[in-house]
Amino acid sequence: MNGTSSGNVDGLVSQVMRRLLPFLLLMYVLAFLDRANIGFAQKALQHDTGISNAAFAFGAGVFFIGYALFEVPSNLLLHRVGARLWMCRIMVTWGLVSAAMSLAHSATTFYALRFLLGIAEAGFFPGVIYYLTRWFPQSARARAVGVFYFGAPLAFMFGSPLSGFLLDLHGAFGLAGWQWLFLIEGGLASVVGVWAFFYLDDRPEDARWLSPEARKTLSATLADDARAASAHGPHNILAALIDRRVLLLSAIYLLIQMSVYGVIFYLPQQVAALMGESVGFKVGMVAAVPWICALALTWFVPRRADATGGHRRWAVTLLVLAGCGIGVSGLAQSPLVALLALCCAASGFIAAQPLFWTFPTRLLTGAAAAGGIALINSLGSLGGFIAPTLRTSAEHAVPSTSAGLLLLGAASLLAALLIGTLVRRDAAPDPAAFPQPIHRAR
Repeated sequence: MNGTSSGNVDGLVSQVMRRLLPFLLLMYVLAFLDRANIGFAQKALQHDTGISNAAFAFGAGVFFIGYALFEVPSNLLLHRVGARLWMCRIMVTWGLVSAAMSLAHSATTFYALRFLLGIAEAGFFPGVIYYLTRWFPQSARARAVGVFYFGAPLAFMFGSPLSGFLLDLHGAFGLAGWQWLFLIEGGLASVVGVWAFFYLDDRPEDARWLSPEARKTLSATLADDARAASAHGPHNILAALIDRRVLLLSAIYLLIQMSVYGVIFYLPQQVAALMGESVGFKVGMVAAVPWICALALTWFVPRRADATGGHRRWAVTLLVLAGCGIGVSGLAQSPLVALLALCCAASGFIAAQPLFWTFPTRLLTGAAAAGGIALINSLGSLGGFIAPTLRTSAEHAVPSTSAGLLLLGAASLLAALLIGTLVRRDAAPDPAAFPQPIHRAR
């Protein structure tokens, strides 16, 4: 580590966490709200617009088509122009489009705005993952990504009651509750996007809040990590995009995202059915419970994995927990058992994802990391398009309300199987299973 002590690096990591992660966490909370608030708006939106269940499922998922198409170009632009400018652009535009969802009075408008929202937000999540590799050494990366992932449970812990409250504003100033939902939460994203331009620094060398010695130490540590990654990973963007290990990780992430969004989009309605209530503040409070459990597990597991090196083992365990929880939530006759199962599901698939992202970030560096991470997230995010349609189709085909959840639970179990059999303990997928040519830098 170029002569730097681990104590010095640990102190720097703590300082960087205190500076960057609360703000990145706020950004992710707003991103998740703008993705998931469609679940809260569903019934009221359909009632006012006449959009069918099938049309709603397609519109909810078409977001991920636009998102996937523009993910890699967006992240490559972030690599070129820097995070502070590009994150500002992403958040301002997605906030404006999200607010415009208040005008979705027909299926066609609904589809168009959801697709545009995906384009606007494309690059946000992989951009942050890539940004974290520019600030946190590999030894602390799972912890850093784990704190960032608090955004998902926090979005539901605080966003669920907020979304319920906004829905209860129905009729205020002549607007429906679902219109207030999109206007307020979209506006918040745009405001924070402007703030990001003035708050973020692109790299440690630009950080005036670090001393010159601290900037030098952190940069040297990150350079050591980059050299280690370049020894066994693809060396350029094209090599990263066609690397079989990257494609395998994309397939695993797609399965995880199918589980995540197949539950998230319908969670408010599922909780409302368990309670025998309509979606509002009360349902929002109960729907926050699974995310409180997810927050606790996401705090504990990445730290434990960083300390012991057990990222793969923990990821498999958590995805099995998620898969079983999703399945049981659909089969349980007792509302309490179903809610506990949803707690297991949310905890498992949220806490597993910071561990998953240690796999590609050990393999990729530089522009290859920007492109590879974006590709994994892009292909994986198609799970958000597949899941609602797959769940609805399964429930119609059987017919059973539990059929879709059982299928989504199986996706999570398959992801666990692939990680357990094809991902090595040191994070990269097993090259024996997928032999790779060596790409030399030119």
